[in-house]
Amino acid sequence: MATTPSFPELLSLVDDRSAALRAAVATAPEHDAPVPGCPAWSLRDLVAHVGKVQRFWAVTVAAGPRDKPPTQEMVGDTTPRGDLVAWSADSAASLLTALRAAGPEQGCWAWWGASEAPLTAGAVARHQVKEAAVHAYDAQQTVGLREPVPAAVAVDGVAEFLTVSYGTSGPWPHRPARVGRYAAEGSSWLLDLTPSGAVIARDAEESPAAAVHGSAGELLLALFGRIPLHRLRIEGSRALVEALLAWPSLD
Repeated sequence: MATTPSFPELLSLVDDRSAALRAAVATAPEHDAPVPGCPAWSLRDLVAHVGKVQRFWAVTVAAGPRDKPPTQEMVGDTTPRGDLVAWSADSAASLLTALRAAGPEQGCWAWWGASEAPLTAGAVARHQVKEAAVHAYDAQQTVGLREPVPAAVAVDGVAEFLTVSYGTSGPWPHRPARVGRYAAEGSSWLLDLTPSGAVIARDAEESPAAAVHGSAGELLLALFGRIPLHRLRIEGSRALVEALLAWPSLD
């Protein structure tokens, strides 16, 4: 497994992927084009979603340790106003300002309490890298750009997804199994699926029932349903991989 980026590196990646999203949006002749990865959304909807999420987490981090998420009154108005790209830049800036002020160890509310991820500003920063990266890819795809997710983002993004998204999905509803993911960049992860839930395995003694191979970017995008499974190489049970991809709801 790869090492999680440092807190300053995570902030830099949030900034970079947010800027990549804005750069793509800035090239669009209009903002009503449908987003291939999110068919119900227009490009404007995509930017509004990312900005709303970033503003929400800015307030959440600034509020410090809490048992509940901030109220809508605390978060305030998250409707895009004025120039869409400028509003998006302000959204990212508010998140980064809150994260820098908090530091990586400050506690805060987060929805992933059932997982092994900590309830800290550092964990929020890590999650927001993935959020910005996948939606930057969405924006680029909408305007016809074909840029891969940077490896520095994707490698940790896969690890974070396995820990948080699968770690909060509850009991595995099928026969217990182990699935391996192998990135071309050299990182790999083994995920154990059990009646108690999903956890990243700490041992490699048991061989996986299915193994998925591709670049880290492809592995991440497949987890989010952005690319079809045939883009990856699968060894072992394809049915298991399909069941796993269908398991956590990302709506």
